[in-house]
Amino acid sequence: MIKDYSKHYSNLTKLMREMGAEMPEVMGGFNKLHEASIKEGVLSSKNKELIALGIAITVRCDGCIAFHVHDALSSGASSEEIMETIGVAILMGGGPALVYGCQAMEALSQFVVLER
Repeated sequence: MIKDYSKHYSNLTKLMREMGAEMPEVMGGFNKLHEASIKEGVLSSKNKELIALGIAITVRCDGCIAFHVHDALSSGASSEEIMETIGVAILMGGGPALVYGCQAMEALSQFVVLER
């Protein structure tokens, strides 16, 4: 069964807000870490999102794939840049990364359709 990555992204966003209400210090700390890590610096936010996507694929995290494909596109990454990132993740992660790379490609196709 193919996941609906837009729904997955929306559901996780909702759950994270709920978790923030339950654990405001933990989620506040995580949000600050995320903002500090992704902000523009020597590396662009786009490049940082592509790195995060590559890691998400190699550690096999569906939710992270949904978030970082979405956020890479929002940061200005092209479909071609995302596909190259998937390729590098497959190089580093082997067969399991190939499977999750396919999921990232599916997420990309779904989010690109939503942008049109």
